[in-house]
Amino acid sequence: LDQTNVYSQNEWYWQNPYPQGNRLRSVHFTDMNSGWTAGFNGTILKTTDKGTSWETQISGTSANLNSIQFKNYNTGWTVGDSGIILRTTNSGANWIKQVSGTSDPLNAVYFTDINTGWAVGYSGKILKSTDGGVTWIPQISGTTNWLRSVCFTNNNSWSFHLLFSSI
Repeated sequence: LDQTNVYSQNEWYWQNPYPQGNRLRSVHFTDMNSGWTAGFNGTILKTTDKGTSWETQISGTSANLNSIQFKNYNTGWTVGDSGIILRTTNSGANWIKQVSGTSDPLNAVYFTDINTGWAVGYSGKILKSTDGGVTWIPQISGTTNWLRSVCFTNNNSWSFHLLFSSI
């Protein structure tokens, strides 16, 4: 039996899919060039060239991130499993964890303006912020179904979408 020594390489890097291999759940562009995407294991990526290349941003969490939204180039939010809410005011250079008050997974986030926003999730969870996502107040939804998305047609009219499970 022949024996061969194998030595590890000290400059391994992720090649495909680049720049990472985690599943992505949400994408949001603020203009035709600049966008962010969020996904599993705390993944946040940013592009400034229409999505041709993406750079990894440090989220500070390993929780799955389910939704991301920006109101302008600087200010954005992402929500995910275990009630995680992250906020940035510097284009994602730093993501700061906000207190959501829940451990239920959050599936979607939507801000109508720089101050007023909602996050929705499992068990009919609805949270509202009126201070740019710094603090979140629970709202009564009237359902225990999973809320998967939320959107507004104007500042007073909103809707959320349910996910029904047959299990």
